[in-house]
Amino acid sequence: MSSQKAWAVIAGVGPGTGASVARRFAQDYSVALLARKPANFDPVVAEINAAGGKAIGISTDCSDGKSVKAAFEQLKKEIGGGTLAAAIYNVGGRFIRKPFLELSEEEFESGWEANGRGAFLFSQAVLPLLLESFKATPAFPPTLIFTSATAAMKGSAQCASFATGKFAMRALAQSLAREFGPKGIHVAHAIIDGVIDIERTKGYHFDHPDAKIKPEAIADSYWYLHTQPRTCFTNEIDIRPYIEKW
Repeated sequence: MSSQKAWAVIAGVGPGTGASVARRFAQDYSVALLARKPANFDPVVAEINAAGGKAIGISTDCSDGKSVKAAFEQLKKEIGGGTLAAAIYNVGGRFIRKPFLELSEEEFESGWEANGRGAFLFSQAVLPLLLESFKATPAFPPTLIFTSATAAMKGSAQCASFATGKFAMRALAQSLAREFGPKGIHVAHAIIDGVIDIERTKGYHFDHPDAKIKPEAIADSYWYLHTQPRTCFTNEIDIRPYIEKW
């Protein structure tokens, strides 16, 4: 099933997109799942291991430098002589829809903490490992993917916190793609435009049955990005239901 020598790390694992990405990459790699609460990754870890794969969970606050450092010290011990094939940053942070003049400083900064600072800390931790992986001539280019949103392209009314964080994430992804693409690392920014079909959105009702994005389909798209050859990198991708207005 999975290669014990090659790993993927997914930050921001919960019952939706993160879990689906973990399951897809676990078909080929050992996987490390990061989330603040073990309850978010424990069921997925158990499921993957029961199916014959290899998965571990590490409690991590990606917006905290000490927490990220500790997580990757543990991950390096688990990897041992193996390599890191892929890293997915799926941390979204708090989505706050609120009139700007009612927004507190803490609420505003929460968007930046998850999508700006967290993405920065995660990237600094994974890129040295991805560069080492490239030296080992892997089957696919070492890959860093950021889960983002339409907010990275346009700031909607009452979404100043979320949009500011996603704008920062997109800028970071573009900068890293230009710096590390020539070194063989595939950096991709994924714009997810639409409601994802997860447990939390089961109560969201739409007129069309295809209005929600299946998290398994997002995972398949991420695997496709990872397997692209170095001569054909996609550095930004838009993912949305065919009926979504954009």
